[in-house]
Formats: sequence, structure tokens, C-alpha cells
Amino acid sequence: MSDAPGVGRGAVTPLRVVIGLCLVAPFVAMLWVGSYAKTDPVFIGIPFFYWYQMLWVLISTALTMTAYKLWHLDQRGRAAASRDASAASAASSGALGTPASSDAPANPKGGAAE
Repeated sequence: MSDAPGVGRGAVTPLRVVIGLCLVAPFVAMLWVGSYAKTDPVFIGIPFFYWYQMLWVLISTALTMTAYKLWHLDQRGRAAASRDASAASAASSGALGTPASSDAPANPKGGAAE
């Protein structure tokens, strides 16, 4: 896990709450049968019970697509924050720009420099 605040995998952010609501709403709407177990109002000859469920197929598609887009937005933001945090910690520790080893010979052939 990263030391940067809010970058951890288990963080609950407002964006993730919206994603969860987008995914839970269709289940709640369909499992609450008492809210749509009736025949009126009729839409183009189709009882409410049927067209309400078919409407939720379209709504569920839109909500799932929204959750998918938000999830990718969240992941890109977390990846950028993780990169920024690791670059900042590497820069503060002085790891950037230092030679790998001070014991390396000056001449690539292994001999002393002339």
C-alpha cells in the first residue's frame, strides 16, 4: 500500500459510493415487487407490471455503463496519485539522479583511466 492518503485499495471515496448506488439501484427496484405489482397505468396496451420491468432493463444498462465509466475514472486517478506519491517519495529520499554504484571503474574495459 502507498503512504499517500486516500490511495489505498480499501478507501471509500464519494465516487465509489456513487458507483455502488448505480449498481445496487436496479436490484432494489426489481426486488421491491410490491411497488410495481399492478396493471395500471397501461402504456400502449402493455400493463404496468411488464413495461416497468422493461424500462428498468434500459435504466440498468445506463446505470451500469455510468458505473463502468466512473470506475475507470477512479482507477486512472488512483494510478496517477500512486505514481505521483512514489515519485515524490523517491525524490525526497534522494534516490533520483544518484549513480548506481560508486565502485564502477572509470574505463569501460576495466582498467584505470589514462
